[in-house]
Amino acid sequence: MHDIFTADDILSGAEAFSRVTPPARLGVFGDPVEHSRSPAFQNAALDACGLGCRYVLLHVKPDRFQEAVRGLGAAGFIGANVTIPHKAAALVAVDEACDTSRRCGAVNTIALRDGRLLGFSTDGPGLSRAIREEFSVDLHDLRVVLLGAGGGAGRAIAMQCASEGCERLVLVNRTAEKAQGLAAELESFFRNDRLAGPAERLVAIPFDDDSLRRELAMADLVINATSLGMRHSDPPVLHPRLITPNLMIYDTVYTTGQSRLLQDASAAGARGANGLSMLLHQGALAFSIWFDREAPLEIMRAALLECVKTSNA
Repeated sequence: MHDIFTADDILSGAEAFSRVTPPARLGVFGDPVEHSRSPAFQNAALDACGLGCRYVLLHVKPDRFQEAVRGLGAAGFIGANVTIPHKAAALVAVDEACDTSRRCGAVNTIALRDGRLLGFSTDGPGLSRAIREEFSVDLHDLRVVLLGAGGGAGRAIAMQCASEGCERLVLVNRTAEKAQGLAAELESFFRNDRLAGPAERLVAIPFDDDSLRRELAMADLVINATSLGMRHSDPPVLHPRLITPNLMIYDTVYTTGQSRLLQDASAAGARGANGLSMLLHQGALAFSIWFDREAPLEIMRAALLECVKTSNA
């Protein structure tokens, strides 16, 4: 059971967090947040590096988020992660945000330096490292179909694909206008003649089988950035007949057992991976931001896999 603190605890100052041994100086904001696996691998990293502090859960409602973030310094914190539903609000709460965060419209990592709140986004870079690890290929070399390109994680992933110069990017969203708007923002990244042939390098399409069938025929990697698959009762993200053996499938959802999308990918003979590797790498990047040192990645990985194994038991 992980330690859970609230906005009231943060605003009361350092006393509540000093009662934890070692004292809590890092945490993750969320609502809900009890499901987070970040404490398991971040605390393993803190212990391994002998840093003498603890990473905890911060259950804060949206209407208390801004004041809670502003209270981190007085509570003795050196940084925090931010998850649903606070990432966009975190961009407003920090004193300064990195270019990636501003482009994504979200912050998932906060660092306190000289009394200032600095905001970062490690979601996109974490996804990039996860793809390289899972499939031994870089985003730069791939034709990507991104499901759920309307905002949130999807926006961060689209920005990462564009900034790395992926060979082709297809934005798919149920609200087509959102995908089209994002495509307009990314257009400048694709203004060259790198891809020979009739296909445009950047496309926004509606979330329907006919449109997807055409685009998947020209794709290497499918990334699911929708929330579909978090519940076993969810409808399939893709119709199973649309998945072919040549595709790589990355499902940012990580759930107990294998998601429906990855089950369908396996049945079709396609390679697949879930969002645990993205979670690991974005967390390792956050650790490096807080401490200006390389994260002990393999220790973090072992702790994360043990946490998953325990929760599945």
